[in-house]
Amino acid sequence: MEAPLRVLIVDDTAVYRKIISNVLNGLPGVTVVGTAANGRIALKRIEELRPDLVTLDLEMPEMDGLEVLRCLQQTSCNVGVIMLSAFTSEDAESTITAFKLGAFDFVLKPHGPDFAENVAQLRARLAGKVTAYAYQSSIRDILRTRADSRARGPRTSPAVRLEPPPLKIPHPPQIRAVAIGISTGGPQALARMLPLLPRDLAAPVLIVQHMPPLFTRSLAEDLNRRCPMRVQEAEDHLLVQPGEILIAPGGRQMGVRWHQNHVQVQLTDDPPENSCRPSVDYLFRSVAEVFGGQALAVIMTGMGNDGNRGCRLLKERGAVIVAQDAETCTVFGMPQKPIEEGLANVVAPLDHIAATITQYVEKGVLACR
Repeated sequence: MEAPLRVLIVDDTAVYRKIISNVLNGLPGVTVVGTAANGRIALKRIEELRPDLVTLDLEMPEMDGLEVLRCLQQTSCNVGVIMLSAFTSEDAESTITAFKLGAFDFVLKPHGPDFAENVAQLRARLAGKVTAYAYQSSIRDILRTRADSRARGPRTSPAVRLEPPPLKIPHPPQIRAVAIGISTGGPQALARMLPLLPRDLAAPVLIVQHMPPLFTRSLAEDLNRRCPMRVQEAEDHLLVQPGEILIAPGGRQMGVRWHQNHVQVQLTDDPPENSCRPSVDYLFRSVAEVFGGQALAVIMTGMGNDGNRGCRLLKERGAVIVAQDAETCTVFGMPQKPIEEGLANVVAPLDHIAATITQYVEKGVLACR
């Protein structure tokens, strides 16, 4: 029988500590081992209790959530952190900073007038994140055991490869658009991958990252400071141009369409798909209609299966599908189905994805000259 996931709850509001305790104690395989009312107490409890996971409020007296994360970075404590954030632009920016400091994910605190509905929303949001963390922790343990086993095997001199091998593309298509779908672990993964794309990439990059409004704008602003390519939150009717990265705004569906011989962004309030708005499937379907086989889709870390139907449609149109591998995903949910169904042309670790995109785009451009 597996040991339960041990969780410490950190929040300056007694009501939230009680609600979160009740939610987590109701999940199978999860045990709440303690609570803390501020960051200073939390650090002491983490040292004493050695929890597997901490739910950490952003705004607290004495020491806030970001300060706790900074302190944890300076220790050898291997504890996961899920942030609890309010729906404000300041908290959106702080949440992006929390990802840089190692947070696993975040949960938006409900702010509606109905207390019972708020509790239900918090239960649904938190349960999914904690379950995902527990599952991924078990996967990491398995992979770590395999790695240790290989390390104890015969000693060899493995080649060190910083870039993926050249792709063998006998008849490379001209890639005119790159579409990326990503969710849990996305801000961290995008912050590592997107800066590796060249400034003059001969294709636009369209991204759906599952995040609420305000948070996608903060993410785009942060990535724009890191990347050679220009990054911005997409706006309705914006032209889709090579060398630019557009991130779908939270709460809107993003697609593309032809307009007067140009491709432009189309934002709508169409219903959620796979419980998501923006939805990866929605974007991929639109890209398939406009670009067909001249598209490259990348499906990356995230919970659920949003993007799988879109990958299938793009594959039918002759597009290229790249999937992130299990070992480098924060949660190996979204890439798993396309890989299992044989839709992926390339399965790549996170640090090889940018080079893979660049190789496909460059080969396609050269082939068409």
